[in-house]
Amino acid sequence: MGPQGSGKGTQAELLSAKLGIPTVSMGQLLRNEISKKTTLGKKVEKAVTSGALVPQEYTDQLISKEFKKTKYKKGIILDGYPRSLSQAQFLNKLVDIDYLIIIDIPQKETIKRLGGRRVCQCGETYHIIYKKPKKDMLCNKCGKKLIKRKDDYAEAIKQRLRIYQKESKPLVAYFKKKGKYIKVDGQASIKQVFSRLLKSLSAKGIK
Repeated sequence: MGPQGSGKGTQAELLSAKLGIPTVSMGQLLRNEISKKTTLGKKVEKAVTSGALVPQEYTDQLISKEFKKTKYKKGIILDGYPRSLSQAQFLNKLVDIDYLIIIDIPQKETIKRLGGRRVCQCGETYHIIYKKPKKDMLCNKCGKKLIKRKDDYAEAIKQRLRIYQKESKPLVAYFKKKGKYIKVDGQASIKQVFSRLLKSLSAKGIK
């Protein structure tokens, strides 16, 4: 986990390829639900657009359903979840969490990064400065047009940061107490941050 725009999704993908373990992105699960236009999806969209934290009853439903899939039996890399202490406590009922990894960046960097983020409906993420697509505003994977998410505008970003800071403090304390906390400086290139991440995991015996 980490502040919005910290690159946790990108690092999760790199770590997944390195370790051969699939990722679960709560953000993508929520967006999938929104795109299906289900009753739950409409409720989720309202919360996301306003910058509010999606109610836990929704995330509990989605993560419980997702974890039933057999592809996660060898392990899971969670992207952006849990976001709160109560979510972590719920998650501990489903799986044994090895480590909480924080990709940390300051607030001004979050605003800078999210302002330039562009996404595709297939789930791929780009940035107009840091991770440009091969063709202007078109997804490398599916070729569809990239868009700016509603929650990547200034007011929604600030609201999300306030929520993140409030919710993450008890969560960090929870994992620190268990000796399951790793913090990585996210202010560097994608390659450099990943190198720092691997070094931290190696020190814990994960290679």
